[in-house]
Amino acid sequence: MDGIPSATPPNKGGRYLGIDPGLYCTGYAVLERDSAQPRLLEGGVVRSTVEGSLAERIHEISCGVREVLEEFRPESMAIEQVFTTIKYPKPALLMAHARGAILLAAAERNMPVVHYMPTQIKRLLTGSGRASKEQIQHAIKNELRLKAIPEPNDVADASAVALCHYYSCQLAPTGG
Repeated sequence: MDGIPSATPPNKGGRYLGIDPGLYCTGYAVLERDSAQPRLLEGGVVRSTVEGSLAERIHEISCGVREVLEEFRPESMAIEQVFTTIKYPKPALLMAHARGAILLAAAERNMPVVHYMPTQIKRLLTGSGRASKEQIQHAIKNELRLKAIPEPNDVADASAVALCHYYSCQLAPTGG
């Protein structure tokens, strides 16, 4: 886990924003502590115009994330790390552009950001770093006590990031 600005996660109460970055569709999920359980407060997507230039799409993502930050005022943000393979580098490069826009929006609000690798998220939610998408979705549905898996998949993925961050913060020792 990479913490910004410090290695210690934020306090154990409040709201947690999970982000699944994408250049065309960025998923977000806002969790809130409800008693001793996490609760999905809001989930959605920030879309960019497919026909727009790269600069326009990045701007749209950044503006959309700013709106989410302003409306829900989370204490911290968790974002999925870029994963790439040598065989297919282009998707990771495109996602890196979206991550940059998202991180800029967070930095403008002095928002602490924690980065999680996909395997970290899977391991924390299911016990296996190689869990399938279906296993992750089942874990999200159960842990958040939802009637259905969040849709589209970008929201489900963002919910997994937020839930991972929520539990990481709950498990972290307090820095006192």
